[in-house]
Amino acid sequence: MSVNEPQDNPDGYVGLDAAHAERLARERGWSTVRSLAPGAIITMEYRFGRLNFEVRDGRVARAWKG
Repeated sequence: MSVNEPQDNPDGYVGLDAAHAERLARERGWSTVRSLAPGAIITMEYRFGRLNFEVRDGRVARAWKG
């Protein structure tokens, strides 16, 4: 596991197919990739190295770190 968080812009995943986006994020060094349904109830703690995707109709609608 890398000590540095990937220097990757989450906005670049918006619009991608969710499965492809997850593979790409892992290739780019994200240790955890979490796909969530719109409106999902989640904890708000920040997790270093985690990338979150809100997925609608199989595509990433929103992406953010933590």
